Amino acid sequence: MAPTSNAFKALADPTRREILRLLRQGEMTAGDLAEHFDMTKPTMSHHFAVLKEADLLTSRREGQTIWYGLNTTVVQDLMAWAMDLMGGNDEKIEAPTQQKEDSK
Repeated sequence: MAPTSNAFKALADPTRREILRLLRQGEMTAGDLAEHFDMTKPTMSHHFAVLKEADLLTSRREGQTIWYGLNTTVVQDLMAWAMDLMGGNDEKIEAPTQQKEDSK
């Protein structure tokens, strides 16, 4: 299954890529993550929302604290798709117009 455009949108931003990099070591609170960036809380919340919409982040609430983690399943799916695209799979990747015609 190919990754969604939301995942690519999320990964296009260097701040969001850095958030994911920080989360490789394990869960972090929103406040802990925000300490690594010079931006407002609403801007950080926007980045978290984009990453959650792309299903790249998990989140859980403990009282007033939100803990974020890396959704490794989706990240692995993205990596597998990219490897196939780069030649790791000998199957032909169809153009979107061909896929639409085949599904009729």
